[in-house]
Amino acid sequence: MSENILEVKNLCTSFFTDSGEVKAVNGVSFNLSPGKILGIVGESGSGKSVTAYSIMQILADTGKVVSGEILYRGENILNYDKKKMKDFRGKKCSIIFQDPMTSLNPVYTVGNQLIEGIMLHTDRNKEQARERAKEMLELVGVNEPARRLKQYPFELSGGMRQRVMIAMALACEPDILIADEPTTALDVTIQAQILELMKELQKKLGMAIIMVTHDLGVIADMCDEIIVMYGGRVCERGTAEDIFYRPGHEYTKGLLRSIPQEDTNDRLIPIAGTPINLLNMPKGCAFCSRCDAAMKICLEEKPPEMQMPDGHFASCWMNVKKQYDSERGGAGNEQ
Repeated sequence: MSENILEVKNLCTSFFTDSGEVKAVNGVSFNLSPGKILGIVGESGSGKSVTAYSIMQILADTGKVVSGEILYRGENILNYDKKKMKDFRGKKCSIIFQDPMTSLNPVYTVGNQLIEGIMLHTDRNKEQARERAKEMLELVGVNEPARRLKQYPFELSGGMRQRVMIAMALACEPDILIADEPTTALDVTIQAQILELMKELQKKLGMAIIMVTHDLGVIADMCDEIIVMYGGRVCERGTAEDIFYRPGHEYTKGLLRSIPQEDTNDRLIPIAGTPINLLNMPKGCAFCSRCDAAMKICLEEKPPEMQMPDGHFASCWMNVKKQYDSERGGAGNEQ
């Protein structure tokens, strides 16, 4: 049996619109080990959220997983029937969405929503589920949990609502937690508190986390491994140290240049151009039209995923060129 709790293999997810097929995720693969935190990074439209929704099987009506496998403990969840998929969601794998105000039902109390989820996925009766709901709110740092259970979402602050969403996601002790931009709607101070809370809970409960974000700075200290996505594909994968200190793809370098630095007054350098049109994908590298280092081959062929000298992987023709130049230089020195 695989040591990975989740394996995504060559996942392709498309949306079928009046304008044509939008290939939102195109051949994505990664593994998630028990108790580890994986970061998926990329700008809007890169395919990171669609990857998460494909795992949870909560795509819009026009969306469909076209090919690939999503293996949970060795079983392909794409073959699950409705009952087994319902059991997988919430009990085995939970998700936190980026905007808790639109994720929580405004006409039901926090207690109603928490208790319903607990009763749906466990054998607890209503009273036991209520106690579990109070226990979870305490765990995520919500004060006066008994009172909060009687309140409606609009009566809570943004940070408090996000804590309620985390409590809801963790109430059934899932093996995997997917956090889709969990701090986007929050101010910087609350962001830090939520991220610290998630780290604490991850250590305490031993679950694996997939952190989806557009902000590399958010996951700098959280993730064991990071994958960078662009145009529906993985362009780089490695440890946080690899990505931050030894980036191997021009897109990753562009993302890092756009992060504010504490010890410098240098101006931020935005990535030129606009995100790729997924309806009209180029033959070669998806990033080539925005890349200052683009070569002719970048326009014509997709770059292979290449192992860097430090062991992490990147899909960029510049790395192939550097290796070729290095080998030619070495051959020249031998002659």
